[in-house]
Amino acid sequence: MYIQVDERKRTDVLSTKYYQYNIDNLEDRPEQIVASSVFDKKYSFDGTLGANYSPTRTILRVWAPTAESVDVILYDGLYDDRNERYAMEKGERGTHELLLMGDYAGKAYKYAITFPNGDAVETVDPYSYATTVNGERSVILDYANTNPENWGKRLDPITSPVDAIIYELHIRDFTISPDSGTKNKGKFLGVIEAGTASPDGRTTGLDYLKELGVTHVQILPMADFFTVDEKNPSKTYNWGYDPQNFNVPEGSYATDPYQPEVRILEMKEMIQGLHDAGIRVIMDVVYNHVYLPKVHPLEKTVPGYYFRRYADGTLSNGTGVGNDTASERYMMRKYIVDSITYWAKNFNLDGFRFDLMGIHDVDTMNVIRAALDEIDPSIIMLGEGWNLNTNLAPSEKAIQQNADRMQGIAQFNDALREAVKGSDFDFGNDTGFITGKPFMEGWVATNLQGGAYYPANRASYTDPAQMVQYVEAHDNLTLYDKLLNSMPWDDEETRERRHLLASSLVLLSQGVPFIHAGQEYMRTKHGVENSYNAPDEINRMDWKRRDENGAAVDYLKGLIQLRKSEPLFRLKSIAEIKQHMNILKAEYQIVVYQLEDESALYYVVFNGQGNAIDFDVESGDYFELIHDCKNYMDAPQTLEKLSKVHVERLSTTVIVKLK
Repeated sequence: MYIQVDERKRTDVLSTKYYQYNIDNLEDRPEQIVASSVFDKKYSFDGTLGANYSPTRTILRVWAPTAESVDVILYDGLYDDRNERYAMEKGERGTHELLLMGDYAGKAYKYAITFPNGDAVETVDPYSYATTVNGERSVILDYANTNPENWGKRLDPITSPVDAIIYELHIRDFTISPDSGTKNKGKFLGVIEAGTASPDGRTTGLDYLKELGVTHVQILPMADFFTVDEKNPSKTYNWGYDPQNFNVPEGSYATDPYQPEVRILEMKEMIQGLHDAGIRVIMDVVYNHVYLPKVHPLEKTVPGYYFRRYADGTLSNGTGVGNDTASERYMMRKYIVDSITYWAKNFNLDGFRFDLMGIHDVDTMNVIRAALDEIDPSIIMLGEGWNLNTNLAPSEKAIQQNADRMQGIAQFNDALREAVKGSDFDFGNDTGFITGKPFMEGWVATNLQGGAYYPANRASYTDPAQMVQYVEAHDNLTLYDKLLNSMPWDDEETRERRHLLASSLVLLSQGVPFIHAGQEYMRTKHGVENSYNAPDEINRMDWKRRDENGAAVDYLKGLIQLRKSEPLFRLKSIAEIKQHMNILKAEYQIVVYQLEDESALYYVVFNGQGNAIDFDVESGDYFELIHDCKNYMDAPQTLEKLSKVHVERLSTTVIVKLK
C-alpha cells in the first residue's frame, strides 16, 4: 500500500525544506516518504547509536535523517534544570554526533531536534539504557558500576526448549501480598528473597519456585513502561504492555527509582539470584507497539518512520491499541535486534517472549534468532503468532502459518488451549474437552503430538520445540474463573478435577509446557477477564489460597517431576514423536496415548467423562505414577499382572512398565 518513491524525482532531505520533496502529490504526506524503501536504502545505518561511554570520552549519536539540526541538552544534575546545549555534527547516513571529552558518567541529557519547517521537539534518546525517574531524561552511565558481585555466570545451555517448563509471573504480583513473607514486596529483589513463608509456614517466593521444580520463569514486561508512576508505584497497577523506554528496567520494581544505576543493578541481582537457584529467566518484550506514538522518542526523532500506516495516512492498528511498529523497515529492525542483544548480553537472559509477535515480519524474527545464536543458541524465543490485521502481507507475518520459515522460534498454541477448555471469548462460556464439549477428543490428541500430523492450514510447525502448550496465561480469565463461568453448576470438587485434568494435558503433551503463576493452586482473579490495570487485590499471588489447595500444588509437582525425569515426555523431533508415541483412543471424552522405547512402556489416559472407566493395556507389572488427581512419583503404586487400567472420572492416569 505504500507509494514507492521514484529515485529520479527525489532530492536530498537534508538539503531541502522539511519534506518538500519534488514528488508529485506527496508534499502533504511526508510519512509515505520516510516509509519508502528508497529512504531505507539511502539512510540505513549499521553503527552504534546512543551513548557510547568510556572514562575519557563519550560519543552521543542519534539517527535523525529528517532533522535540520540536533542539539544535546546536558543537565548539571540528574534533576537540575540548569543545562548547557551543544550542537551535534551531522554524521553519515542521517546520524548526528557529539563528542564529549572527559568522564561524563552520571550526566543526564536530552535531544533538542529542529526540523527544516521550524518545528522543534525535545526527547530522550531512543537508545537510552538508563534514565531518571519515570524515564524523563536519558543518563550516561558507566555500566561497570551496575554489575553484582561475581556477575557474568550463565547456566549451562539446555539441549532443547522442550526441556523447559515455563512459569509465567509478574514481579509485583509475585510478592506484593501481605501473606508473601517478603520484605521487598513488588520489587526485583523480592523475587529472590530466600526463607520467605506464608502465615501457615509454607514456602513462598523463590523457595516455592525451587520446590515446584520449574526450569524457567517468564516475567511479564520489566522494561520501562508508561502508566505506573515510579514516584508513587502503589497508586496504580499495570502489567507493563505500554512501553516507554525499551532498553531501561522498570523503575517501580527498584528500591530507589531516582538513581539510574539501582534499577539496573537490582534487575541483574534478581536474574543472578534465579540462576543461582537453577532457574532461567525469559523476558517478555513488547516491540509491536508503543503507548502513545506522538510522545514516544522513536516518533519524535524520525516522524512517520517507525510505525505502519495505511494508504490514507492513518496508523495501522493490528495491535488494537492504536499503532503497530514497522519491523520490516531497516532501522526499526535494527532497533529491535540491538535492544534484544543488549538485554541478552548485559543481563544474561535465557529467553525472550514476543508480545503479539504476529505484528512483526518473518525476516526480522529470523535476524533476531541468528543474533541470539551468536550469543547462546539455547536462548529461547517464543511469541504470540496470532494473525492480526496489521498493514503487512500475510506471507510476511510472523504467524503460526509461517512457523516453518522461522526455525528455532516457538509459538503459543492456542489450539490446545481452546480444545481443552473452550474459547476465551464470549465471557468464557464456551466449553472444551474437560467440560464435556463433544467431538474435541481428536483435536486434543492432534495437539498433544507436538506438531506431528498437524494440519498445514492451521500452523506449519516442523518441530515440537515450536509449540508452546498452555491452557492459561495472564490474558483472559484464569482457568478457574472460566470454569466458574462455563460450568457454574459444578461442585468445588468437580471443578478442581476439571482444572487438574487441564493442567495434566499441558504437562504431558509434546512441545514446550507453559504454566501461569498460580495455575497450580487454581488461581482466581475474581472474574476479572483482563486484569492489566486492576488493583493488587485482584492480581496478587494469593499465598493463603495456595496453602488451602496444597494437594493441587503437589499434583502439579508430580507432573513436573515426571516430565523432567522421563525424556519420552519431551521428545525433540517429529520423527521421534512418530516413532515413540501412539494415540490409542480419542473418542467418547477419552484420550489415550502410549509412549515406548527400549526401556519402558507408558500409558497415559485422560478421562473427560463424569464416570470412571477401564482401558485395556498390555498385560504385565506396572507402576502407577499419576492417578485420581494424586501424585505418586516418590512412592509409585505397584500394579501386578495388570491388563486393564482403571481411571477415575475427570482425571489422568499414568502407568509405566519397565522392560
